[in-house]
Amino acid sequence: MGLGPKPATQPVVIPTLQPPQPSFAFPTKQTLTFTVDWRVFTAGTAVFQLEQQGTVQKITATADTIGAVTMLFPVVDKFQAGFDTKTGCSTGFSKQLQEGRRKVSSELNFDYGRGKQTQVEKNLVKGTSKEQTASIPACVTDSLSAIFYAASQPMVVGQSIRFPLADSMRTVTVAMKIEGKEEIKTPAGTFQTIKAEPTADEGIVKNRGHIWVWYTDDARHMPVQIQARLFWGTITFHLQSFETK
Repeated sequence: MGLGPKPATQPVVIPTLQPPQPSFAFPTKQTLTFTVDWRVFTAGTAVFQLEQQGTVQKITATADTIGAVTMLFPVVDKFQAGFDTKTGCSTGFSKQLQEGRRKVSSELNFDYGRGKQTQVEKNLVKGTSKEQTASIPACVTDSLSAIFYAASQPMVVGQSIRFPLADSMRTVTVAMKIEGKEEIKTPAGTFQTIKAEPTADEGIVKNRGHIWVWYTDDARHMPVQIQARLFWGTITFHLQSFETK
C-alpha cells in the first residue's frame, strides 16, 4: 500500500525565546569600547552603551572609521535596541547608516499582541520611504540585543543556545554553539573566556560568514572580543576599555 507523496518541506519550527536566568544581573550602566581591526589595520572603533530603564535593557551601538580608512570609505553608523530583562523579548531595533554616499535610517517595531513586526526604512539621500509588515512569534530578539540576551543564558561547552531572531522581515532560528574556553588578550586586559559561534540557516547571521563572540567566563558573561570572517576579510573587535558608571 503506497504512502503517497511525501510533503516537499517540513514546517519550520521556531524555538521559544527562553527568558533570562533569574540569577543573571544585567548591567545597570555599562560602556564597552572596542578597536576594530581589519587585516593589519585598525579600521575603526565601536562603542556599546548599555543602560537599564525600568525593566528594559537599552543598548546603543556606534561604529566609526578612523585614519586612512575614513578617506577611502567613511562610516558613521548608529544602532539602537532594547529588550525586557525579565522575558528577553526585544522592544525594537533602529539603525542610522552613513556609509560613503549612502544614508539610510530604519525603525523596526514589534507588536506582540498582534503578532506583527513593522519596519519603516528611509533613504535620506533620495528622500524616499517604504514600510513593510510581517508576522512574528510571541517573543523575538533582534541582531543587536541578541549579543547581550545570550549572555543571560547558561553557557555549557558543547551545547547551543537557540533563539528566534527578527531579521529582514523574517524570523530565523539562531543556534549559538558554545565551542570552548580560551584565554583572550585585549587592550583592556587578559580574560578567561567562553567562545560562542552563532549560526543560522538563513538571514544576516548566515550571510555574514562566520561570527564568533568571546564572553568572560564568569557571572557577567561580558563580550570582550567579536570576530566576523567575511568573504573579503576578517574583522576583529578587541575590547579597549569598559566602564560601569
